[in-house]
Amino acid sequence: MRSLSIDLVHELITQSLAAWHVAGTVELTGDCTIVIDAKPKIRIEPAQAGSVFRWTITIAGRTRPAISLLAVLRQVRRALDPGYAACRVRVALLPVAPS
Repeated sequence: MRSLSIDLVHELITQSLAAWHVAGTVELTGDCTIVIDAKPKIRIEPAQAGSVFRWTITIAGRTRPAISLLAVLRQVRRALDPGYAACRVRVALLPVAPS
């Protein structure tokens, strides 16, 4: 089941840790699990077939689902970088205001 896409996710997470200046190593196991050896230890696995979520993330023994790769990165950074201030943007459709 190991495909090019899981290899790309592995590389993205490896490069993300470097860009965030976070210490840790990223390994890809034979069962398509990505393991981040840092404080705390993180496991990222593709979700079960038929699930609405794409990923399952285990951080310090707590398992959570993630619907997108962006959600995975957000959870990983929040766990590894205590100084990270998450910024979320909400986009909504509104009628055009008269000027």
